[in-house]
Formats: sequence, C-alpha cells, structure tokens
Amino acid sequence: MADDLIHDRTAGIERLLEIMRRLRDPETGCPWDIEQDFNSIAPYTIEEAYEVADAIQRRDWPELEGELGDLLLQTVYHAEMGAEAGHFTFQSVVQAISDKMVARHPHVFGDESREKSADQQTADWEAIKAQERAGKAQKGALDGVAIGLPALLRALKLQKRAARVGFDWPSTTQVLDKLREEAAELVEAQDTLSPDAIEDEFGDLLFVMANLGRHLGVDPEAALRRTNAKFTRRFEEVEARLATRGKTPSESTLEEMDALWTAVKTAEKA
Repeated sequence: MADDLIHDRTAGIERLLEIMRRLRDPETGCPWDIEQDFNSIAPYTIEEAYEVADAIQRRDWPELEGELGDLLLQTVYHAEMGAEAGHFTFQSVVQAISDKMVARHPHVFGDESREKSADQQTADWEAIKAQERAGKAQKGALDGVAIGLPALLRALKLQKRAARVGFDWPSTTQVLDKLREEAAELVEAQDTLSPDAIEDEFGDLLFVMANLGRHLGVDPEAALRRTNAKFTRRFEEVEARLATRGKTPSESTLEEMDALWTAVKTAEKA
C-alpha cells in the first residue's frame, strides 16, 4: 500500500510525507537522510529559501515551482524529525500555522471590520503578535527576533522593534549624521585599532546603513541583492569584452578593466 502511495503522482502532500518517512526509515531508508538532524538540515532550509527568492527576482516561474517544492521538502523533513523525537508532527505544524493565521486576521475570519487602511491592519497585526509574545513570556521588545536570521535582516528587525517603543531617530537627517560619524570612526580605526575593534566599527556602520534603509523605505537585503546582481551582470560583460581581445581579467590591468566597466555602465544607461 505504501509503495502504491509513493508512486501515485496525484496523492499530493500525503505522497511526500510517505516518501520522507521511507527515506528516514532506520532499516530501509537512505543512509544520508537517516544521519541528518535539525542542525545539519537547517543550512539547507535557509539555502532553499534564498533560492526561492532568487527565482522570484528572476521571474523564472518554472524554476520557482521547483524551488517551492524544495522548500516544502525542508518543512516535511523537519516535521518528520520532530515526529520521530515526539516533539510535533506535520499535522500539528499545519494546525498551528492555520490557527495563527485565523487569529491574526479577525477582519477576515472574525467579526472585525475589513474597512481598515493597510497601516491600521499592520498596527493590528503587530499588536496581536505582541500579545502572542507576552503569552510566551517574551517580555522584552526585542524578544523573539531570531538569532539565525541573516545579520542585515536581523538588524532591520531589531531596529523596527526598538522603533515601536519609541527608540528611534525622528528623521532621516539624524540617521545620515550618524552614518557620517560611524564612517569617520571606521577610517580612524583602520590605522589605530585592533582587527577586532575594526570589525566592531564596521558592524556599527552596517547597522546604521540598515537603519537608513528603513527610514528611506528600502529593504537592505533586497537592495544589496539588487546591487549584487548588477555587479555580476556588469563584471560578466567586462569579461566578455576582454574575451574579444583574447584576454582574461587576470591578464588585464586595473585601468583597462575600469575603462571597460565605465563603458558597460554607460551602455546600460543609454
């Protein structure tokens, strides 16, 4: 019966759950899958989430379909390990997120009015989340911001939490002033301080940059991904133009590559 389920392409999520159970079977499963635990799988979960975001950014819908499947597999993997340890099951995970969505949308599933602005709905959402944190004995404003988040994203979330309780600069001008201050401290640190202190000053500068993005309404992670893509695109074009000259970057001078870089930028903006 289990084999029939595994080969039934119309069986949906139950098929995937059975596949994972078989992969993790101590006697007949895959040795690699059996050896994994929450810690070893977590990096793959993070990687798959980024690959989903990458497919969305490239608007590659067939690729996105596959990446969403990979991300779903991560949830199934963690749920199976949770079931084996007696912590939770896939069904309890589904129930928990369903309950949460219903509770956080009283204007859809309850008796509250839907006639609210997006800002009011966001404020209500945050109020409900604050109540949930209080129920989990998370009393501090920063409690519950996951340590495992990418550092730039976590900085943004920490700043948003602090801003909700009034710990925030009132204007972008003050953030820019702080940015100049931190940049000057970093310049000074590179000549006078230890590598550890330089790292500390560099972190301060990045933290203020994240705050500046928040004040400007810019997602720092999205902005940096966009710049990474732009750099990759332009550098690959520099490589292509060098190739027409029979050269590689390592065989070229900085001046030659910089001139080509400027030409590529100009061509993009034309």
